[in-house]
Amino acid sequence: MQDLDPGVMLAVFLEMMGIWFWILGALALAGLTGFSWIIVRERGLSSGRLVRSQAFALLAGAAALVLMAHVTKSGFTDAGGPIDWLLIVAIFAGGWIGGTILIYALAGWWRFMPGRERLTALIPRLRPQLRA
Repeated sequence: MQDLDPGVMLAVFLEMMGIWFWILGALALAGLTGFSWIIVRERGLSSGRLVRSQAFALLAGAAALVLMAHVTKSGFTDAGGPIDWLLIVAIFAGGWIGGTILIYALAGWWRFMPGRERLTALIPRLRPQLRA
């Protein structure tokens, strides 16, 4: 393979990932659209929401690693050289960054959801019951 053909790369990703390719593509598109909409609507980033999104996105990075292990049908013990470990770190970082964007967008949209007040009002009522 002398050159990098986008059609060949698409075929390889479709063969490896199957339906996950389209699911992750739709999630990425929805996350970027929602993130852009929130940034424009609020005229900037909310630092508190961004930090919380980054913390929760650690789970998205771990999920990316689990998906990678499932798709490639190999484990982390099969990583042989430094390039394999760099690829593992890159996959975790991609999942973490994508998760941060998606979670930030969902948290920003939460403010505009109808019925949010009723759901938020239920949460303090449930806390005393959970402690008992």
